[in-house]
Amino acid sequence: MKSGTGKFKDIAVLAAEKAGKVLKDNFGRVKKVSSKSGNQLVSNVDLEAEEAIIGTIKKHFPQHSILSEENSQLNNCAYRWIIDPLDGTHNFIKGISIFGTSIALEYKKEVIVGVLYFPLDRRLYWAEKGKGAYLNGKKIRVSSRKLSDSTCVYDSSIRLNLRQMLAVLGSLATAVFNLRMFGSSAEHLALIAEGKIDLDIEFNDKSWDFAAGALIVKEAGGEFTDFQGHPWNADIPHYIASNGVIHQEVLKIIQESLS
Repeated sequence: MKSGTGKFKDIAVLAAEKAGKVLKDNFGRVKKVSSKSGNQLVSNVDLEAEEAIIGTIKKHFPQHSILSEENSQLNNCAYRWIIDPLDGTHNFIKGISIFGTSIALEYKKEVIVGVLYFPLDRRLYWAEKGKGAYLNGKKIRVSSRKLSDSTCVYDSSIRLNLRQMLAVLGSLATAVFNLRMFGSSAEHLALIAEGKIDLDIEFNDKSWDFAAGALIVKEAGGEFTDFQGHPWNADIPHYIASNGVIHQEVLKIIQESLS
């Protein structure tokens, strides 16, 4: 096995690919759907994919801590895996092909590895801290578009912060070129890292939604902060991810909209 973060990245990729096979094999064949709090859904496929990831990690790193959307296994180890076996569950359940797997690894509260995998078209994104971001082995870079030419993806959970989120959305609508909602933070962040879109604003994401994607965006040359412009960590309550060029303008728009 490789030394340094490479050994962790390889296991994260292996786990993501195993989860991806579960997702691909079961797309359009969901057997059971349950409701969680906040109008959230979980399917049998989420749980099967999670089992594949945790089993792979524990086989190689049995002492590591795991924070997962469905089944965390937390302890005091300095290494903490942060996983979302199926990001875009609602899309998956409804047969919409925008979903993927997100796996990150923290060491002493700093994310050092991030992997995103989209099994239907076999897009595998990864980053190791300080080593750049890659898509299927090719180095990727964020865009350099200005705000008026930018595509913004926006948090779809508007019902949770209706007044605040509509205020920000209204201000952004006239500042950017266009707006989208894909219903998958993993997809949003992957596309920013690849330079296909330019901005993502999320009010209600959890660590497992963005930890891997945040590192990939940063390593692709982008920016990722909370709404006050503070540096990111895996526990911030809301965030802006961007190509960096437009970040300060967007921060100002958000802060003025929320004041």
